[in-house]
Amino acid sequence: MGFSTSGDQTNAKCRVGSDEGNVVAIKALYVYEAPVRIWHWINAAAIIVLAVTGYLVGSPISTSPGEASAHFGMDYIRFLHFSAAYAFAIGMLLRIYWAFLGNRHAHEMFYVPIFSREYWKDFASMLRWYAFLSKRPNRYIGHNPLARFAMFFVFVLASIFMMLTGFALYGEGEQGGSWQDRLFGRVVPLLGEPQSVHTWHHLGMWAITAFVILHIYTAVREDIMGRQSVVSTMVSGYRTFKD
Repeated sequence: MGFSTSGDQTNAKCRVGSDEGNVVAIKALYVYEAPVRIWHWINAAAIIVLAVTGYLVGSPISTSPGEASAHFGMDYIRFLHFSAAYAFAIGMLLRIYWAFLGNRHAHEMFYVPIFSREYWKDFASMLRWYAFLSKRPNRYIGHNPLARFAMFFVFVLASIFMMLTGFALYGEGEQGGSWQDRLFGRVVPLLGEPQSVHTWHHLGMWAITAFVILHIYTAVREDIMGRQSVVSTMVSGYRTFKD
């Protein structure tokens, strides 16, 4: 089958399935524990709400003249944005916490073995696979090397940046002396001025949006072409392999 044995192989199950008239063996390995899967889907929902409401905060919808209480739409949008931001931030903190408690796959997105020659060899192999230059990818129990690189250097770092700039902007609204201002207020002068922070925060949103689009594409592509489960793995926790 040719998959990497760099992860736990406990709770493995084997069964026989049918593939285009041929009988193939499918091995299922338990990879993602319940806390990781729950975090993934809550985090996905939070990102969708943050992206939509964040875009509307940056480009507000037009309002009509009249009593202010009858035109409270932007306040609801801002409330949704702030609520999703808290869910996103708390979820990330809990995810980091679980990286120390969970199995070995729980911390893969927070660490990239950049000094490992074998890692870069596998990284190049996955690049060839995604570029349609190889017929079959290697099999990996957890994240493949390219996905691991993207998760850390794009998603994790961008998420930290968004939390820092987001709470810095939120602290301005809460005024000086608030815990948001005390913890994140230094971010504003570090990036120049409030408008600069707004701009960088807005660009960060597009970076994460681009990551999400590529993440969905590669996950579905692996399910169809890679002959191993990806999407269903984040539902059941089990990674299944064919061939």
